This record gives sequence, structure tokens and C-alpha cells, in this order.
Amino acid sequence: MTRSPVRHRRSVLGLLAWLCGLVFFLPFAWMVLTSLHSESNAATNPPSVGAGLTLQGYREFFGASSGVSPWPPLINSLTASVASTLLVLALAIPAAYALSIKPVRKWTNVMFFFLSTKMMPAVAGLLPVYLIAQHAGLLDNIWLLVILYTSMNLPIAVWMMRSFLAEVPKEILEAAAIDGAGLLTTLGRIVAPVAAPGIAATALISFIFSWNELLFARVLTGVVAGTAPVFLTGFVTSQGLFLAKVCAAAVCISLPVLVAGFAAQDKLVQGLSLGAVK
Repeated sequence: MTRSPVRHRRSVLGLLAWLCGLVFFLPFAWMVLTSLHSESNAATNPPSVGAGLTLQGYREFFGASSGVSPWPPLINSLTASVASTLLVLALAIPAAYALSIKPVRKWTNVMFFFLSTKMMPAVAGLLPVYLIAQHAGLLDNIWLLVILYTSMNLPIAVWMMRSFLAEVPKEILEAAAIDGAGLLTTLGRIVAPVAAPGIAATALISFIFSWNELLFARVLTGVVAGTAPVFLTGFVTSQGLFLAKVCAAAVCISLPVLVAGFAAQDKLVQGLSLGAVK
């Protein structure tokens, strides 16, 4: 008798979780369905759900009629996202290690400084960054985006990694110190395996933020270093909004993030909910 209310509560919570999941999934499903329609069927109001399916929108995305290839922007986004994520991890893990396992003096002030860098709107720093990049000759350069994405994602990465590394058992680190392990050995062979879920969650979030960034990429790049979100804005032309083509482009550009999230979903959930150690 005592278990029935608990089971009922779990069933209700499970149903609510499924409903919330469907609410977040329906816009993407609708976008996929629209991308498989012709432009005439996609533009109807209300949209024609049962219309015939076609891949013309995807052919247009890959340059069937315009001859413009999406691969250079996709490669640019992949380069900027992966390179900046690796740099973020290389800088965030030692910083979080110093702030959690080997706490520095007044570490709370340091953490507040990292947090304060995220309080200013990104558009407020756009003009100074543009002028610096112009004088340095870095406009339309993919490595400028790597530096910017690293600096933008590093504060949140340090905050996340500190919470994960704070749960690493101190006994393991003391045993490693007794065995004569240095800092790099401790980070690589002891801390990294234990904090793997937290590292995976931090890397995935940094990758997603870098991949989806549009403001700086739109202003600071041009033909050579344009990223996938910038390429997507090119489908909104003065001739009108072609829904099927735009939805097909949005699906293709969103696919790498969805694949990365699906591949690391177990570590992401574990890292964001339970921390580094169960």
C-alpha cells in the first residue's frame, strides 16, 4: 500500500518528462518536415502536413542551382569549434584544479572575476574587437574566431570544471603525491579519468556555444573564414524567405551539434547532474 503513491508519483513525473521532451522536439521535427516539402507546400497557411516529400531543399543547400558549396563554412565552423574547445579544456582544467583541489588565496574573488566577464553583453565589445582585429590584420581569419571563442567559453568552463574537480576524492591525490606523481601526471592519469563526465560535459557545451555563435562571426569574417551560421543567413535574401530551403540548411547545420550531443548524452547527464563522482 505504501508503494502505490510512490509509483503513481513516478508515473506522473515520467509522463511530464515525456511531454516536456515532446514540446522541445516538436519544433525540430516540424523543421525537418518542412525541409522535405516543396516551396509551394511549405509556404501554405496553415502548412500542408500531408504534402508530397522532396529533397529539393537539400539539393539547393548543397548548391544544385547556385553552385555555392556549404563545405568551406562547415569546415570553418568545425575548425573554430574544435580548436577553441581543446584550448578551453587545456586552460580550464589546470585553473579549476588550482581553484578546487589546490585552492589559491581568495579563490572566491577569482571565481567572481570569471563570472563578471560574462555580465557584459557581447555586442558591447564588438567594436573594440573589430578595431583591434583590423589593425592586427586578422579580419576574415578563422584563428581570430578560435581566440574569441576560447575567451568567451573559458569562464563558464572554469566554473563547471571547478564543481566537478571539487568532488575528486582527496585520498587519491594524496596517494599520488606520496608515489611522487607530478602535476601533469596527476592531471592526466588521475584527475582526468575520474572527472571524465565533467570534462565531456564542459567540452560539449563549449563546442555547442562555439558552433552556434553568429554575432562575431557575422561581423569579423567574410568570404574566407565565414562559418556555418553566417552561411545560413545567406539564405534569407531580398527575393523572399524560402522556407523549405532555409529549413533544409538549418537541419544540415544543426546536425553536427545533435550528433555530438547524442554521442555524449550519458556523460553530459552524469556530469551536469551528479558531478564527477557518483
